[in-house]
Amino acid sequence: MAQTESDRIPRDPDIDTYLDALWLERNLSPLTLRAYAQDLEALQAYLQPKRLRQAVSSDLAGFLAFRLRNGAALRSVRRLLSSFRSFYTHALREGWVAQDPSQDLQSPRLGRPLPQVPSEAEVEALLASPDVSQPRGLRDAAMLELLYATGLRVSELVGLQLAQVDLQAGVLKTFGKGRKERLVPMGASAQDVVLQYLRHARPILLGGRAETALFLSQRACPMTRQRFWQIIRYYARLVGISYPLSPHSLRHAFATHLLDHGADLRSVQLMLGHAKLSTTEIYTHIAQARLAALHAAHHPRG
Repeated sequence: MAQTESDRIPRDPDIDTYLDALWLERNLSPLTLRAYAQDLEALQAYLQPKRLRQAVSSDLAGFLAFRLRNGAALRSVRRLLSSFRSFYTHALREGWVAQDPSQDLQSPRLGRPLPQVPSEAEVEALLASPDVSQPRGLRDAAMLELLYATGLRVSELVGLQLAQVDLQAGVLKTFGKGRKERLVPMGASAQDVVLQYLRHARPILLGGRAETALFLSQRACPMTRQRFWQIIRYYARLVGISYPLSPHSLRHAFATHLLDHGADLRSVQLMLGHAKLSTTEIYTHIAQARLAALHAAHHPRG
């Protein structure tokens, strides 16, 4: 239903003040000024009942993600962010805001390919592939389960120490980029297989030696990134995954599958340890692309 004049939200007065300043300072054409106005009015409608000067970074990121989910091109989203940056630079200068909410947002890269993300069925097959009757197989199962359950980086996974894992509480403590600490929930499945590994596999791999690393190689040394890459590729081949699979693929799967099942972007950001929400937004693009592909494959008019 078309919006009537009486239905429209009154334009935030800050927009008109800003447009007047643009016209005076930069002598922009009426067409360009109208484009700035439309961008800011769209953001205003999204923010209601907040005003533009009350927006925070997550509001802007949420609006840009909303536009992408509704089919906006990357160039369009980049232009929107450029408009917002210009407005909030002016707002900061005029004292309307104490902090620029657009300063930490990154423009989406044109032509940036979305990472290949294993499906839920592929992940289930991968997790079921190790032979858990053998110590190394139980170790591999624990590493795969924990990686998918927490979305850790491979360096964070192989760097885990025994003291960082609290099986009773179901959380682990990890240190991401810049040694920034975060707590991540493990989930019941990962808790169970890690417990089985600690009881039945790790003592055998340890062979009586003293070692504080959670995951061990066959020589009772801490697991390395290179060795775990080999392990995950071995199991990928075993279950028939033909594209290159890496530990980071399970990090992608962790985030994408959470969003597929209704998790909010901010929570996923915290669990991944991303400094900026904009870094996490790529997973909304992946989820949208997967839905589009599903629709095209199965809808009678797809």
